[in-house]
Amino acid sequence: MITLYKNLPTLDLHGFDRDYARIKINEFINDNHIMKNKKIIIIHGNGEGILRKTCQKTLKNNKYVIDYKINNFNSGETIVNIK
Repeated sequence: MITLYKNLPTLDLHGFDRDYARIKINEFINDNHIMKNKKIIIIHGNGEGILRKTCQKTLKNNKYVIDYKINNFNSGETIVNIK
């Protein structure tokens, strides 16, 4: 399989609880906004969906996020477009 997004900044949330994940997602988005990166990846895994739901809620409320979607080739990660 060809990975189209292998050179994008990536945040891996495995092992994080909801609150720490929310903090790290916002920090990661803010840092990448400052560095003028337009596309990032957040890995939340599949599991029970707790981190995925936390990720989506956090992205929805972040002012730098333009849009986001689950990766078609890996449902355990979300691709995010930022301002």
